[in-house]
Amino acid sequence: MHKQDKKKVFLEMLKRLSTDQENKEDIFQKLKSIYTEISLEEKEDLFKNIIEQMETPKEELLPLIEKVYIQDMSPLEWSLLLSELRHKISSPRLSTLLNISRIPGGLRFLLDMRSDILVLRRESHKEELKALDRDIVLLFELWFCEGFLYLEEITLDSTYRQIEIIKKSDLVHPMTSIEEMIKRLGKDRRCFALYHRLIPHEPIVFIEVAITKGIPKKIDEILSEREEKAKEDVDTAVFYSINNTQNGLAGLGLGKVLIIRVMEHLKKDDERIKNFVTLSPVPGFWDKYLKPILEGKDDRFSLKSDKIPEFFSKKERKIILNKAGMEENSDWKKFNKALLKILLDHNWIKDKDLTKALERPMIKIAAHYIMKEKTSSGRPLNPVANFHLRNGASVSEDNINFLANTSPKGLQESCSIMVNYIYSLALLASIERSLTWLGRIKVFT
Repeated sequence: MHKQDKKKVFLEMLKRLSTDQENKEDIFQKLKSIYTEISLEEKEDLFKNIIEQMETPKEELLPLIEKVYIQDMSPLEWSLLLSELRHKISSPRLSTLLNISRIPGGLRFLLDMRSDILVLRRESHKEELKALDRDIVLLFELWFCEGFLYLEEITLDSTYRQIEIIKKSDLVHPMTSIEEMIKRLGKDRRCFALYHRLIPHEPIVFIEVAITKGIPKKIDEILSEREEKAKEDVDTAVFYSINNTQNGLAGLGLGKVLIIRVMEHLKKDDERIKNFVTLSPVPGFWDKYLKPILEGKDDRFSLKSDKIPEFFSKKERKIILNKAGMEENSDWKKFNKALLKILLDHNWIKDKDLTKALERPMIKIAAHYIMKEKTSSGRPLNPVANFHLRNGASVSEDNINFLANTSPKGLQESCSIMVNYIYSLALLASIERSLTWLGRIKVFT
C-alpha cells in the first residue's frame, strides 16, 4: 500500500470507530496494523491530518460566539448558551479516542501514539501537534486516576516477568543481569511500582528505595555489596531510581503520586523512618551545560563563561592550570580551556590534588545549575530538579555531592555529582489533605 493510501485508510478507519460500534474491534485491529507500518516521519503528517479533518467547523461556532455579546440575556439563557458552546467547542477527536481506549489494547495503543507525538514535538520544537496531544492527555487524566491505579511492591516473591521488566526499564542505574535486580530487593532494598488495571502486566512507573542509617552521599553506598542493617539502625528512605516505563504518560504527574504513596506506606510500615530523600543524578550538567559554557557557548544560560574562574580560589586555579600543562595567568578563556581539557579526560578522578581542587567549585557550579538556571517558562532547567522541586522537595548546596557517582556514566553525565532532594513529612501531610483520593490507591505487598 502506498504511503498516502495508508494514511488515507487510517483516517477513514479512525472516523468509522465513532459510528460503527458493532465492528469496532475488527476496525481497531486493522488500524493498529496500518499504524505500525507508517514511519515516524510519515506519522507527523498523519497527526496533522487528524487535527485538520476531525475538528469543529468554524461556521458552527461563530453564531454561538456572536450570541455571547448579547447584553439582555437572563441567567438561565446565559447558562444554556454556555452549555451549547461547551458542547460545540469540545474536540470531535476526543470521542473517537475515548472509543479506542475502551477497546482491549486501546489504551496501550494510545500510550504508544502519544509517545510518538512527544518525540515529534521535541524534534520540531513546534506546536502544530499540541491540539492532538492535549486531547490524549485529557483522556489519560480521566483514565489514570482514582480507581484505576494500584501500588504493588516488587519482592523476591514477585513473578520473573515483573522483575525482568523492572530490570530492563531502569535507565537511571542500568542492570546487566537479573542477579543485579535481585540484589536490589530485600529488607533494606525495596521496589514499588504503580500499575493500571487495564495494563496489569506492565508497571507505569516504579521507584527503587534503599533503607539506610543517615543520608547516603554516594551511589556505591547503595549499589555495592552490603550487610543488611538491623531494623533499629535505620532512619532514612532513599529514593535512588525513579523510572517512567510509559513515555506516553510523560507530564501527567504519576511520579509524584508514586513518591507520596510510597512515603505514606513506608512511614506506616516502619515508624523509625523519619527522613525521605533522593540520591539523584544530574543529567545534562556536563554535556548540555558546563561543557558548552567552557567552550564559550553561554547565550542560553544565566551563568556566563567569564564567570567560571570566580568559582575557584587562586590556589585552585593554579592547580587546574598546572595539571593542564598551562602557565599561570589571569585570562579566563585560558582557564576555561584548561578546565575543559581536564574534565574531558575522566582520568582526573584518579588525581587526588585535582579532585580536591575541583570539589568546592564544582559543587557551587552545580548548585547554580540546579537552583538558578531556568527554562523560558521559569521552571528549573535540569529535568530531574524540575521533577522533584515541582513535587515539593527542597534542595540546598549542602545536598550536592561530589564524587558521588564515579562510573563512566556518572562522569560523562554530571562530572560525578549527585543530589539529595529532601521530601519532608510536612509535605506528605499537606498533600494527603489536598489529594484525599491518594489514600484509596490500594497497596499490594
